[in-house]
Amino acid sequence: MFKIRKHSVFPEEFPESWASDWGEDEFGLWMAFTYKGVRQAFRWCEPGMFLMGSPSDEPERYDNELQHQVTLTKGFWIADTAVTQGLWQVIMGDNPSRFNGDENPVETVSWNDAQAFITMMNGIKAELKLCLPTEAQWEYACRAGTSTPFSWGEQIDSSLVNFDGTMPYNNGRKSEYREKTVAVKALPCNDWGLHQMHGNVREWCQDWYDDYPSQPVIDPQGPKSGIDRVQRGGLWMNFGRDCRSARRNAITPPGRNYRFGFRLARGH
Repeated sequence: MFKIRKHSVFPEEFPESWASDWGEDEFGLWMAFTYKGVRQAFRWCEPGMFLMGSPSDEPERYDNELQHQVTLTKGFWIADTAVTQGLWQVIMGDNPSRFNGDENPVETVSWNDAQAFITMMNGIKAELKLCLPTEAQWEYACRAGTSTPFSWGEQIDSSLVNFDGTMPYNNGRKSEYREKTVAVKALPCNDWGLHQMHGNVREWCQDWYDDYPSQPVIDPQGPKSGIDRVQRGGLWMNFGRDCRSARRNAITPPGRNYRFGFRLARGH
């Protein structure tokens, strides 16, 4: 028997009218939509407080990861996987990806491309209210209640994360380097039921990029303007240090590369 994760704050409406199926399992609540035979599930993340960024003594950290307290006052739904090529194709009618496979993440997409996809999806089913996650939501979901470099603890290998396992984190054991993306559910999920937030493809977030604040913040949305958008998560060709929960990148919105994908969230 699995143990159901306790919930302190349920979503206001569950299930919602757009859901093709829904339920609760050892990872928590989930709902899914299905369009032209392609299914995407979302996981519920409760409101909470966490330390965003990395502590100053975390090995191999970067200087743009100033640790600070973040409070998220509202729960949110986030996709359990990155958007697949299969879902992209039924919505957009093409496939820009380098590493083909219906269950692989769509890649070679810019922030602007992701917004075009989201606009198209919301036009088909407005009640979905799709968007990109904020950077704070993304890291909160990636950590899944942990404060260690990875959601699995102090170390990873290629049985958990799709990355360059020949370049492990902090003198860890060397493991496989696949040199390509893999199916979005090919590797284990974290404790909140979310797959491959540490590797496979980097994921666009909604926020403009800037330095973190030094003081505690509530429901951060990022700066109102900027030059670059935030990307989070590791990718199939990253070294171990770049797959940590705190790792962040800044890329111009038109930037399009076979390393870049995205994960959907739902707005209020």
